[in-house]
Amino acid sequence: MNNAVFGFDVLFNYATIGILVTDTGGNIMLANPFLLRQFGYTAEELAGNKVELLIPDRYAHRHEGHRDRFNHHPHNRPMGMGMDLYARRKDGSEFPVEISLGNYETPAGRFVVAFVNDISLRKQSEDALRELNAELEQKVADRTASLSKLVKQQESQMHEIRQKDDELRKALQKEKDLNELKSRFVSMASHEFRTPLSTVLSSSYLISRYTASEEQPQREKHIQRIVSSVNLLTDILNDFLSVGKIEEGRIHVRPATINVETIISSTVQELFELNKKNQRIRYQHTGVPEALMDPALLKHIILNLLSNAIKFSPEGSAISVFSEREGQQLIIRIRDEGLGISEDDQAHLFERFFRGNNVSDIQGTGLGLHIVAKYTELMDGNIQCRSQVGNGTEFILTFQIPTHP
Repeated sequence: MNNAVFGFDVLFNYATIGILVTDTGGNIMLANPFLLRQFGYTAEELAGNKVELLIPDRYAHRHEGHRDRFNHHPHNRPMGMGMDLYARRKDGSEFPVEISLGNYETPAGRFVVAFVNDISLRKQSEDALRELNAELEQKVADRTASLSKLVKQQESQMHEIRQKDDELRKALQKEKDLNELKSRFVSMASHEFRTPLSTVLSSSYLISRYTASEEQPQREKHIQRIVSSVNLLTDILNDFLSVGKIEEGRIHVRPATINVETIISSTVQELFELNKKNQRIRYQHTGVPEALMDPALLKHIILNLLSNAIKFSPEGSAISVFSEREGQQLIIRIRDEGLGISEDDQAHLFERFFRGNNVSDIQGTGLGLHIVAKYTELMDGNIQCRSQVGNGTEFILTFQIPTHP
């Protein structure tokens, strides 16, 4: 049995997400068992019907226009980010959904594949989270009122009361920040995971279609797309895990005597495969190479900044890396010839989940530079950004090097 075909059948028939295939006219061609259960139809009832059958009447007429625009400019994308989308079951009931779209071509024509995810439980969780925040805020308001009354009765205890009130507010703010981080994680992960997963599914399907030996280049192309998507998922998950550890105070600096030049040189070599066509990375070090630093945190910082330089720079561009040890100070500069960053965006560059206005169409979580800034701070350093839109970007890291652990 062909392994690729077997793999697609398993993905299609046993996926825990609804999968719908239509032609460019919006006619339903295939629906997997999970989607049929979601909507309460049989395969025979859906086959040949317009996709608008699954959309509430109040949205159906607008959907035809959306479908036509997608067919004129087809591309894989998540649908409805920041919007409330709803689907309609056979019995007329509605439920909230998230939808990702992809397109692929076969000898029989071009088709659109939609991945439909029922987010009813997530909506309920978000509502419950809002109610919890409101309840916490009410508790703080009640507690504050009680403390204010006590202050009036016992002036001698004013300092203690204010201290307790401040601690309570800080605890509430921390709780709200953690709840916000969890909520953003759920929303971000849902969207960021969907695109590479859609690529894996569509590439797995297309591999099954290339059966002739002379079609090996096409198979290899889609295999590479699958590998790249899995690596992207790993990077996204690592970013989320790192932010979680930072927020919980579980990142500890473990200094050791390292050779900065060796670490940066090896990191440059590791990223060689990511280079775009004719991209060059030049590295130069001056001064004593040894320094007392955490090697893991330093390597993560260099990996992130160099990966960004590669990702946001064009083919044929040069990326320059300089490191210099002067006394108790280590300075590292990473400069590219990429898109550049506006002054407005630079003000928010190291915030969680922030992404520049000119890179919204490039994959990313908006967490990388936030993690870099936190790791730099943990190692008694600071980071600066110098950039102009269209003229590249330079990051300057300055560390104070201790003489002993």
